[in-house]
Amino acid sequence: MVNVKKRNVIVVGAGPVGLTAALALQKKGISCVVIESQEKDTPRAGSRAIYIHGASLKLLEETSKGLGFELSKDGVIWPIKRTLFRGKEVYVRNYGVTNTQDPTKLPHFASLHQHKIEKHIYNACSEAGVEFVWGESAKDLDITDGGVKLTTASGEIWEADYIIGCDGARSVVREQSGIQFEGPRTNDTFIVVDIEEDENDPMSIERIFHYQHPAMERRNVMFVPFKGGMRVDLQLLAEDKVEDYGTEESVKEWLPKVMNPKYAERVTWVSSYRFHQVVVDSFTDEKRRILLAGEAAHLFAPFGARGLNSGIPDAIIAVRGIEQAIKATSEAERCQAIVEAATERRIAALWNRDGSTTALHHLQGDSREMNMKRELAASLVSIVPTLGRWLDEGPYGPKFGPPELTTKY
Repeated sequence: MVNVKKRNVIVVGAGPVGLTAALALQKKGISCVVIESQEKDTPRAGSRAIYIHGASLKLLEETSKGLGFELSKDGVIWPIKRTLFRGKEVYVRNYGVTNTQDPTKLPHFASLHQHKIEKHIYNACSEAGVEFVWGESAKDLDITDGGVKLTTASGEIWEADYIIGCDGARSVVREQSGIQFEGPRTNDTFIVVDIEEDENDPMSIERIFHYQHPAMERRNVMFVPFKGGMRVDLQLLAEDKVEDYGTEESVKEWLPKVMNPKYAERVTWVSSYRFHQVVVDSFTDEKRRILLAGEAAHLFAPFGARGLNSGIPDAIIAVRGIEQAIKATSEAERCQAIVEAATERRIAALWNRDGSTTALHHLQGDSREMNMKRELAASLVSIVPTLGRWLDEGPYGPKFGPPELTTKY
């Protein structure tokens, strides 16, 4: 006889978004289990966040007291951001703020690698008593009016009232729920490189963006510091071949052209991306038993650090919706609670997609109109300084949009 395990909620995926969902559920006293296909401590392939917005730190602090401060203390703040156009500096700003150790006030951001972010959230989950199942992938979902039955690849059966799908871009939960991605895939290719800092002779902690770096012809290059290292983004041209820039060997050839040659021997990760700009047609299924969060629900170009920082509120709002659904006194009220949570996060996802699309358009080297605008702005910076700010902010998209989530947890 098969042993069926029951919980109120199953969280599928133990990345930072799934961990956040589990932590929020545990705080609410809603029984849950996290099912993760990879074994514990397995390094994650694919995109890796290195930046947490202040709003995300606040949400995590409200979800688990001390967590936001732990994350900020383990990160860095780059006080200077600098933008150059073909080697000429067109914008610089020094915030003069580097303190991440204030025990009373969270910083406006913290920059640290995703594996450290996950470690801190996992530790909070562990302390809170969250249940984990490692090395088990979700295979089949049976979604009914009364709940969900999840069968893993090994044949284990779990039953729950709800599932929060946080299982990434190739989400089994999304696929099994009949929910579809909508939106385009870009033609722009980016090479993303992480390097380990030389602690004995470190670089200045500055975010630097180069339009058409002189040493890389017409290619854009960005440097973003994080705790213990630096991320280097190289935007390829349409005619470039990925293998000429995106292998460890080719990185060692071009990296010394844009930074100290010693870092060619300190590369820890290399990947290439052609970004999707997609959002699900719904964050919930027809039965209102599934809620999606993070990359299971949306894939953006990373400009403005919109991925992880939208996934965290996705998870928090999903838990809020489930909490309200559990309290509902009718089926209609239950469904309405889930729909409201799903709708709120889809509106935010569409706004984030539009923002990253705007940033991508600003960066694209094949737009004659945008090229002319950038060149004109760079030439007039000394006369109209605000044009320098436009060049600086363009690669990240608009900063303002849907109001921040302020509900306390």
